[in-house]
Amino acid sequence: MRPQVIDSFRHQRLLGIALLWLMIGAALLLTTIVPAYTELFGWTPAFWLLGAPLALLLALEPGAPLQLLLALRRRRPVRRVVWH
Repeated sequence: MRPQVIDSFRHQRLLGIALLWLMIGAALLLTTIVPAYTELFGWTPAFWLLGAPLALLLALEPGAPLQLLLALRRRRPVRRVVWH
């Protein structure tokens, strides 16, 4: 059985949906419209609003966290204190 190849357009669309889902979920949790933990559901709202889209993003782009870390390192120049 061969792994199924996702075309570029569908891949970009899935990434967009996952990012939108993550942003909306984070906004809902930050504004406390939806609590992160409830007695009835436990941590389920936090998982479905943050954990699930993060898992989807990692499945679609497994190298993204490393690329983000490298981009942040390149962006910040190393500043050294020079004593005169």
